[in-house]
Amino acid sequence: MFEGRDYPKSLDESQFEIWLEEGRENPINYEYMLVIWDEFESTYKAEYVENRAALSSIAIFGVDIAQETVIAVYDLYSESRIAI
Repeated sequence: MFEGRDYPKSLDESQFEIWLEEGRENPINYEYMLVIWDEFESTYKAEYVENRAALSSIAIFGVDIAQETVIAVYDLYSESRIAI
């Protein structure tokens, strides 16, 4: 997933599924998962947010935050990709 010119390393789909499950099982009622590319580490990571208001205050799609870039946002329960 996400392999391309801007992100030279592919995200393993099983890791993506693990992140979704971790977000759902968290005692904090997260609704969304952000997939982030860390340029310094050359790896992907996940972050979770509780609601749409928090989502819009945290991430601007495709904008670098230090060495990190938010590349996708997913609803944890429907697993659909969210446009922000």
